[in-house]
Amino acid sequence: MRQGLFITFEGIDGCGKTTQIDILTKRLQKKNLKYTLVREPGGTKIGEKIRKILLDNDNINMEHKTELLLYSASRYQLCKQKLLPELDAGKIVICDRFYDSTTAYQGYGRGLDIDFINSLNKFATDELVPDLTFFLDISLNEREKRIGNNKLDRLESEQNNFHQKVREGFLKINKKNRNRFVKLNGKDGIEIISKKIWNNIERKING
Repeated sequence: MRQGLFITFEGIDGCGKTTQIDILTKRLQKKNLKYTLVREPGGTKIGEKIRKILLDNDNINMEHKTELLLYSASRYQLCKQKLLPELDAGKIVICDRFYDSTTAYQGYGRGLDIDFINSLNKFATDELVPDLTFFLDISLNEREKRIGNNKLDRLESEQNNFHQKVREGFLKINKKNRNRFVKLNGKDGIEIISKKIWNNIERKING
């Protein structure tokens, strides 16, 4: 039976996930709490190879269903090789994106069947569900300001209407999963956001 705590971070590109994850891991280190940090797609040797294929700008002709299945393949490898063993060992596991991103990007963004994706998500995770999901929400205008002239990968390079659909998808997912989703305003100050994140985690840890 799982004894650990599974935490995921979600949101469109530029929402501040990386910054908040970095603050959280440093806090966990100071408190001597055992944790594991992984990312999606990736997190394993096989998953990282799949990641390169998915994000490579040379693969602009990738079919949407191919994209969906590759993300799911990477996820299953991550669950079996890292997530489930680490949770069973009682660790706090932090994942930069998980299956909610697939629902948002490939479901709402690409227009693939949501019901099928929900079933596939269960299959590709052995029905693993996060204990807490932090959704950092920002507007597309804010996203553009933050990304600026950064070099973008294949998904980041999609048109604004795609990213708008993805954001709307996250908002819909948030409404359906209030029991585990914590929606945060990505434009709030970094310290304000990190405090809210930690308060929610503390409540989970203390039961």
